Amino acid sequence: MTVFAALSTISCASSSIVQSESSISSNRKTPAQIETREPEAATGVTQQQLVVAEKFMVVAANPYASQAGFNILQQGGDAIDAAVAVQAMLTLVEPQSSGIGGGAFILYWNNQAKKLFSIDARETAPAAATPELFLDETGKPVKWIKAVVGGRSVGVPGVLAGLDLAHKRWGNLSWSALFDDAIERSANGFSVSPRMAKMVAMAYNPGIKQLPEVKRYLYPNNKPVAAGHLLKNPKLAQTYRIIANQGAQAFYQGQLAESIVSAVQNAPIAPGTLSLADLANYQAVYRQPICAEYRQQKLCGMAPPSSGGTTVLQTLKLLEPFNLGKQANSLAAIHLISQAARLAFADRNRYIADPDFAPVPVEQMFNDDYLATRRQLIQSNQDMGKAVAGVLAPVGSDNAIERPNTSHFSIIDKQGNAISVTTSIEMAFGSALMVEGFLLNNQLTDFSLSPTQGGKLVSNRVEPNKRPRSSMAPFIGFDKQGELSMVLGSPGGSRIINYVTQNIIGMIDWQLDPLQAASLPHFTHRNDYLALEKATEITELEVQLSAMGHKVKVINLNSGVHTIQVKNGKLLGAADPRREGVALGQ
Repeated sequence: MTVFAALSTISCASSSIVQSESSISSNRKTPAQIETREPEAATGVTQQQLVVAEKFMVVAANPYASQAGFNILQQGGDAIDAAVAVQAMLTLVEPQSSGIGGGAFILYWNNQAKKLFSIDARETAPAAATPELFLDETGKPVKWIKAVVGGRSVGVPGVLAGLDLAHKRWGNLSWSALFDDAIERSANGFSVSPRMAKMVAMAYNPGIKQLPEVKRYLYPNNKPVAAGHLLKNPKLAQTYRIIANQGAQAFYQGQLAESIVSAVQNAPIAPGTLSLADLANYQAVYRQPICAEYRQQKLCGMAPPSSGGTTVLQTLKLLEPFNLGKQANSLAAIHLISQAARLAFADRNRYIADPDFAPVPVEQMFNDDYLATRRQLIQSNQDMGKAVAGVLAPVGSDNAIERPNTSHFSIIDKQGNAISVTTSIEMAFGSALMVEGFLLNNQLTDFSLSPTQGGKLVSNRVEPNKRPRSSMAPFIGFDKQGELSMVLGSPGGSRIINYVTQNIIGMIDWQLDPLQAASLPHFTHRNDYLALEKATEITELEVQLSAMGHKVKVINLNSGVHTIQVKNGKLLGAADPRREGVALGQ
C-alpha cells in the first residue's frame, strides 16, 4: 500500500509550503438523561434532512454559523472566505465548543491547482512552560478537572493565524467583509441555542461559575442563560471590528494581545505564563497531509501533532482485507472495527506527538508487513483484550484526556474548492477565562499531565513552544479518478477518531448517504471498552458482544459529523442529528 505524503519520521515542519499528491433509520428514542462521562451528550436529537445542491454548500454546527458561511458564498466568496465567517460566528453562538481563543486543523482542496494543503493552527505551549506544569508539590499530576480552569492551561491561540494564512493565499473577498455577520449578531444579540443553554446549566466546567467575567456573561442575575434568550456580546463585536479593520495580526500584537496576556497571568485561578512574546511569535504552519487508499478511495487527513489522520487511516487499513458486509452495524462489523480501533489507538497513545519535538514513526505504522502482523491479532469471534502498541520507538504511553467539546464545519464552493476544519477550545467553555468577549482555550491539558510513564519519557509531554497531541480529524476524500468525493469531520474528543471512521465506512462500505451515515447508532472503542450508544437499537447487541469477551458500556455518544458528499455532479450535505447544525446549499 502507499501512504502518500508520509515520511519515515515526521519532524521539523518546513516553513515552505508542502503539498500532497495530486436511509437507514437510527430508531432513536427520546433524549437520554445526562451522562457525566459525556457532558455534551444529553442535548436532544434534531430533525435533519439530506440537502442537495449544485453550486456550493456549507455544513456547520449552528444555524447562525451555516448562514454566515452561506452568505459569503452567495456574495462570491470562496471556501476560505466562508470558513472565516463561520468560525467568527461559532465563537459567538457556540462558545462551549470553539472560538478565536482556540486552535484548529485545516484541510484545503484547491480544485484549480488540483492540490491538497493542510494547515496546523494548533495552540502552542508558552515559552516558559515546563514538563512539570501540571505536577503538584509532591511531583504527582494534579486532577484533570483542577488542571482545566484558569491561566495555567491556556495555550497560544492559533485559529485566526491559520485562517489568515489561508486567506492571504486563497481568499477572494476582503478580510474585513468576512466579519460583518458576526459583528452584527454580537452587537444585536443571538438566540441562545438549547445546546448552549444546557451546557451552561450543567456547569460541567466549574470555572464558568468561578471566574467573574464569564459568570457575568453566562449567568445574568445569577441564573443560567435559557434557550431562546437574546444574548448580546458587545465586547466581541468590538474585538471583531479591530480584527476586521487591522487584520489577524491585531489579535497577536497590541491591545487585544495585552488583554489576553493580562487575563492569563492574573487569572484568579492557576495563573499562567503566556507572554506577549508567545503571541507575537506564534505561527500557523503548513504540514504535509497524510493520505492512504481504502477500497479505491484516497482519503486524506491531518498528520501529527493531530492523531486523527493517522489513527483513522490505520484503523481503515487494518480493516481493508476484511469483508464488513452490506448491513450497517452488524455484529461482525462492530466486532472487527472495534478490534482494529484497539490496535490503532494503542499506537496512537504511545507514539503520536508534535513532530517538531519527537520523531513520529508514521511510515512504520503504515508499513505493509507491520500492518499484516498487527492484523493477525484480530480474531473473528473473540475480543483481543487490551492491545499493546507495536515496538517502534522507546517511549512511554500517554495519559492525556480529551473532552468532546469541539466543532467541525465542511464547505465546498462553486469553483469546487473544499475546506474541512475541526476547531476547538478543548473543555466545554475552555479555561473559563473570558477576555474581550471570547473564551480562552485549555488545550495544554491535551498534553500528558505526567512527563513520564513507566520510567520512560512520554512523547506528548509539556515542553516550551510545543503543540499538544490532538484527535481532531478533518478529512477529505477522492474517488478512483482523483475527483473530490467527500468532506467531513466531527467533534467528540478522542472519540472523534471512531466517529469519523464509522462515517467513512458507512459511506464507502455500506453505500449510505451522508445523513444515513451520520444517523447510524454509534459505537466507539479507544482500547478501553466498547461503548454502545444509549437509547438506540445497537444496544440490542450488548449480550452477544459481551459473550465475545467485550467489556461493554451503554452510554451517550455525542458526535457532530458534518459531511458533504460529491456524487453524480451533486453536493449531498448533512448535519449530525445529535447536534443543532444545518446544511445549506445552492
